[in-house]
Amino acid sequence: MRAVIVDYAIYREGRRTEGLDDYSDALDEARATGDAFLWVGLHEPTEDEFDLVCSEFGLHPLAVEDALKAHQRPKLEVFEDSLFMVLKPVVYEPEADAVSADEVMLFLGDSFVVTVRHGESAPLHAVRLRLEADPSVLRHGPTAVLYAVSDAVVDHYIEVAGELQEDMEEVEEAVFAPTGGDPRNTAAKIYNFKRQLLEFRRATVPLAAPMARLTSAGVPFVEERSQPFFRDVHDHLTRANEQAEGLDRLLTDILSAHLAQMGVRQNDDMRKISAWAAMVAVPTLVAGVYGMNFEHMPELTWWWAYPAVIVLMAVAVIGLHRLFRRRGWL
Repeated sequence: MRAVIVDYAIYREGRRTEGLDDYSDALDEARATGDAFLWVGLHEPTEDEFDLVCSEFGLHPLAVEDALKAHQRPKLEVFEDSLFMVLKPVVYEPEADAVSADEVMLFLGDSFVVTVRHGESAPLHAVRLRLEADPSVLRHGPTAVLYAVSDAVVDHYIEVAGELQEDMEEVEEAVFAPTGGDPRNTAAKIYNFKRQLLEFRRATVPLAAPMARLTSAGVPFVEERSQPFFRDVHDHLTRANEQAEGLDRLLTDILSAHLAQMGVRQNDDMRKISAWAAMVAVPTLVAGVYGMNFEHMPELTWWWAYPAVIVLMAVAVIGLHRLFRRRGWL
């Protein structure tokens, strides 16, 4: 069990004290004083490893199932003895130009917080250190932990949105470059960016409803005095969602522009091919007529007939070339 416990302590008046080895005794001690709470942090526990925590804290089996299986949408659920919230921290990998999402689950109840982390990107350790350095915030108990974790995750959304904006500018430069670039490579960049944006929005958009609920009164296990702080987190989340929505609309416009450019280039290529085909067709037609080997054909006995035909074909080709150049076909 100790292998999955990232951290475990009792916080009294916002200051850390090491918890007892037995969860039940530690939780009873925190509840007895009334000014303390127990915070247990777990990393990818198995069902057997999580059973002890479930029995000691009375966690709802449906929430426990979600915490074990992961791959959940961001959500907030209230049960009789606890509150359950799912967050999806996102990670931007500049080397691979990819966005990935991990998961953090929080159980809040009477004098306890249980955090379950899936993946490596969740900022729980940094949040715990920051809270321990500010006992005035940590003094507010489990609500402070919920706020701090939500704030850290949502603030990172804004950072990732800024990095996606930089990627978008690179895609725009590739599409609207004077040389045009490789159309297949450009299309691959657009669709790859579309996948990144979709992964980002899967983490941010569903979180809007839970955060809006936390800004209102009457949420069990959450102090009403924390509403202004959750409103601030909700505002930051709205900003991240608006950025993502704007990028999505712009990406759709860029894709349409790219397809339009490809159509224009194909039309230009077809006009060039048609122009060269026309210039080749004229001498071919003349040569074909004189190559039919009929006995009675005009000018067959004339000495200048052959040079005249050659000159005629050359003049026709040059005339067509100049005509197509003036009209922009060549």
